[in-house]
Amino acid sequence: MSGVWVFNKKGVARLIPNPTRESFEQDGDSSSSSSSRPGTATAPGARPRVLVYVPANHVIRSYADLELRLAELGWSRYRNPGAAASNFLQFHRSDDSADLISLPRNFADFKPLHMYDIVVKNRSLFEVRHPPPPP
Repeated sequence: MSGVWVFNKKGVARLIPNPTRESFEQDGDSSSSSSSRPGTATAPGARPRVLVYVPANHVIRSYADLELRLAELGWSRYRNPGAAASNFLQFHRSDDSADLISLPRNFADFKPLHMYDIVVKNRSLFEVRHPPPPP
């Protein structure tokens, strides 16, 4: 069985097969509120993550930053005329390569899943990290 086992205050466990923030909040306890549970949509209390370009120790904060770094590594924007209205930005290495990175068009929707796709296809050049604490 895959998923996440969650224990309530009485010690009773339940399996959440595809965890989301909402599934953790639906534990039947009406006294708890979502405002008391900080975190992302994937897990309560989880800290946000950032994508870092390792050679320059540079945090990627926009698609302009990311596209610049990917271009340095030989990636280019995939311009598919049929995908003009698509909700994705895509990058490829060359027309002969099967490597393709698909990202949501809106940077606000850029999640760790997308970050890890970039890391896997550019080993030792990118890392996913927890952001440094504010000064």
